[in-house]
Amino acid sequence: MTFTPEELAYLASQRLGRLATMAPGGDLQNSPVSFHVNADGTIDIPGRRMGASRKFRNVQTHPQVAFVVDDIASVTPWVVRCLEVRGEAEALTDVDPPAPYFSREVIRIRPRRVISFGIGDSAARAARNVG
Repeated sequence: MTFTPEELAYLASQRLGRLATMAPGGDLQNSPVSFHVNADGTIDIPGRRMGASRKFRNVQTHPQVAFVVDDIASVTPWVVRCLEVRGEAEALTDVDPPAPYFSREVIRIRPRRVISFGIGDSAARAARNVG
């Protein structure tokens, strides 16, 4: 299992994450993205024109990515929740889109390492290799 039940519930409650990719020249790009967790534990990043995006081209050259979903659950007391996924991504074409306004290209992340904190009953930091 890639994610714990608490992590899956947290991801299902969120709409936006940030995907970090590396361009062919070594520049880093960090983009806000929508996402969907698949039953096999992979994460799909869809988009309106995903195939024309720099992040899609970056993944074709450098498949190593980092993906973060986080939020502030409370300011009093201060409670931050975060889930980071490190892994390899594929730039896929001709995938059924999750909504009609998305293109048929997606970035699919295969998690290798999951780091989370503030999620579930325990606010303890958890880090584990999954791939």
